[in-house]
Amino acid sequence: MSKKILIAIAWPYANAEIHVGNITGSHLPGDIVARYHRLKGDRVLMVSGTDSHGTPVTLRADSEGRPAEEVYQRFHNQFLELFQKAGISYDLFTSTHTENHFKVAQSMFLALNKNGFLYTESRPQWYSPAARRFLPDRYVEGTCYFCGHDGARSDQCDNCGNVLEPEKLINPHSKVDGSTPELRETRHFFLDLSKLQADVAEFLRQRQGYWRETVVGQSLGQIESEGLHPRPITRDLDWGIPVPVEGWEGKCLYVWFEAVIGYLSATIEWAKLTGQPEAWRDFWTDISAKTYYFVGKDNIFFHATMWPAQLKGAGKEFVEIFTGGRVLPSTCPMTCLPTSS
Repeated sequence: MSKKILIAIAWPYANAEIHVGNITGSHLPGDIVARYHRLKGDRVLMVSGTDSHGTPVTLRADSEGRPAEEVYQRFHNQFLELFQKAGISYDLFTSTHTENHFKVAQSMFLALNKNGFLYTESRPQWYSPAARRFLPDRYVEGTCYFCGHDGARSDQCDNCGNVLEPEKLINPHSKVDGSTPELRETRHFFLDLSKLQADVAEFLRQRQGYWRETVVGQSLGQIESEGLHPRPITRDLDWGIPVPVEGWEGKCLYVWFEAVIGYLSATIEWAKLTGQPEAWRDFWTDISAKTYYFVGKDNIFFHATMWPAQLKGAGKEFVEIFTGGRVLPSTCPMTCLPTSS
């Protein structure tokens, strides 16, 4: 009996060319598994896309003196050309800078807010007096307060793998000009992960034995030792998905909140493009469907903990909001292109 298999591959940032490590680390293994299941007669959908709104994109744009959208589009087109030449059999390789993704991400935000999992709070964030603006997390580097590693980003340390609280970073400095930023108050929406901790922990326990031991162990270990705490999911940015709330102009959804939603939005987009607008449900609401994620170890927290929390918190209200037309309109152009499968 054929199975429904969703192959979800990590979305590359639109700030540099894809190298051999990217191909062999996620795209090629995912393609091999997709081809295997197709040969078995399973119904396979393989999706990914360009992560268009990450800080690496704006850093590259700043260094080139070009608009972020121009930089993103250049690399997105290169990715499409590479995958087509290499024969990577995506059913859809899209991007987070599409009207569809904007609507899906904003719908999930509104559903979480409706269900009581979001709240607003003012907290200190690094501000550059020299640039006269708040600095995104990856614009600030310093010393990790867990392991002492120099060169840790203000939101995560690649050396020890811990997710960091930006204001606790030791000896911070701006990656742009080396200046020392200062903490200033700014208001943001927070996802209250503490309310979802029990559900996420149970979700992880149910996956012991067939998820990788390192993934389950790291995720459960973090929950059991530190617990899940509220995390800000908006940023002071002008490049990204606008917060769909009146009075929040000039702020966007945090890239790690909206980027993982891409697996769902890409499936919805594929369904629309193939003339089967409801076909995405086969991969997301059918309990017999299987999903395989191909990501790097630095993405474990956001895929194994935060993404399940977002899905659990949004629940059926996401579908109601998304299909009810209550999402703020977006002027973002459709820029995705399906590749051959």
